[in-house]
Amino acid sequence: MRVRVKICGITNPADAELAASLGADMIGLNFYAQSPRFIDKETARSIVEVLPTGVEPVALFVEELITRIQSTIQPLNLRTVQMHGELNECLMSGTRCIAAFSVRDAVSLQNITAQLDLFASVGDVPFAILVDAHVPGQYGGTGQTAPWHLLADFKPGVPLILAGGLTPENVAEAIRIVRPYAVDVASGVESAPGKKDAEKMRRFIDAVRASSDS
Repeated sequence: MRVRVKICGITNPADAELAASLGADMIGLNFYAQSPRFIDKETARSIVEVLPTGVEPVALFVEELITRIQSTIQPLNLRTVQMHGELNECLMSGTRCIAAFSVRDAVSLQNITAQLDLFASVGDVPFAILVDAHVPGQYGGTGQTAPWHLLADFKPGVPLILAGGLTPENVAEAIRIVRPYAVDVASGVESAPGKKDAEKMRRFIDAVRASSDS
């Protein structure tokens, strides 16, 4: 199974073009104002315009109203949304939802399953879930790893994207244990928050591809 790569927290067109040229499948656009990787709509537009066909831009929001999400993504023609925080609804017409969760222990997995069951009961199943490390008050980009061995036998019924402290050095081991649909990286391929490092991105993507082929 080919594991897909999502490079999150892209803040400029040059980094977006580089990630795409190195083989990223998805890039993350962070619309959470409290994040050091936050971008506005005009910056997002300049990034989306340079992406080649086949590289999916993903809009990231934290505890945002559906109406505000729609007003952001529609002018940019974005179809995939990653949602963090309390999730009362997920599906929006014409969009693919990635529901993001932090994982600390087995109870966290039970909570994810309960949330997915709730979504399913109203016909609102997300395209995928993203699982990240549990860091109180923070939503990704922390550099903390998720509990891989806890996730090894977790079968949510939808594709699983693994995030949390992934680096070129540890992503192969994470893939071996969790066997995710995709891996998500932000701080692990940066020289500074919001500034991607070309060599780290290359090594990260090469490690993922090698793991997928093994």
